[in-house]
Amino acid sequence: MIDLNRIQMFVQVVEQGSFTKAANALGVTKATVSRKIAELESDVGTQLLFRTTRALKLTETGACYFNRVQRILLDLHDAENILSANQEVIKGNLNIACPIELGQLFLAPILTQFLSNFPEMTINTELTNRKVDAVNEEIDILFHIAENKDPRLTSYALFHTTKRLMASPTYLAKHGTPKTPADLVEHQAILLQSPDNSVEWQLFNGKQWINITPKAQLTVNNITLAREAAIEGLGITSLVDKIAHQALKDNLLIPVLDDFPMNQALIILSHPQGAYLPKKYRAFIEFLYEEFNHRWEEELIDVPDYIALAKAN
Repeated sequence: MIDLNRIQMFVQVVEQGSFTKAANALGVTKATVSRKIAELESDVGTQLLFRTTRALKLTETGACYFNRVQRILLDLHDAENILSANQEVIKGNLNIACPIELGQLFLAPILTQFLSNFPEMTINTELTNRKVDAVNEEIDILFHIAENKDPRLTSYALFHTTKRLMASPTYLAKHGTPKTPADLVEHQAILLQSPDNSVEWQLFNGKQWINITPKAQLTVNNITLAREAAIEGLGITSLVDKIAHQALKDNLLIPVLDDFPMNQALIILSHPQGAYLPKKYRAFIEFLYEEFNHRWEEELIDVPDYIALAKAN
């Protein structure tokens, strides 16, 4: 029986130029790829690849085999795309992982409306601030903060996270307002510590970045808790504007040291790479971008090529 999995691994090894890169692209171990290629060569009864310490090269037979099976795989992918396009009902399950605060901020109304529009879909969502391995954990859609270098994922930067220092009017009235980053050492801080966030505050003075580690009675791993503690007057904290939007609007929090910008991160959307994009992925990502375009059109950074966004009125 033909093992398409082994053939796909062979094609990936040739296209990537190494067993390691092929393994990363497929989300498996290098040992698995090496074993499968050896099994394939044993079955066809000939050597397909010359293996050296510096590079991989196709044998003459391997080159002929590669040209044939590559076309076959492309035809199979085209056939799957045709079947997917002809499937009018979008159905299936999506496993989504998202940082807790981002999920609390915007995910509930988006998921609710998406599931209303696509009643044959189901979604499992985990809100977490831990490091997530999307491929090994079978996560379909991953939201995360900061860059992700995983070559097994396709990633799009959604927004910059505009971050500022803030405190309550009560705290500032009692302890004074810092005028320079150096003044922060005299103040009480509420620090946020997470896999994507250092307890240090990094501010730019116009010439260089300054790292400040202020004293803190309270260190948390949840930005919502940091926001609420700041509103209660415990100290100064670092918050993303979207998290603090309502508190700023209601004057429950006041920006501090706005002349000294903080380092910014990115909110990233990622999904596992594949020969083609599953229709349920595309449906969800298109819907997500439509919602974000409606709310924050000017802030969107990367937009997939297959999405055409209308300008908001």
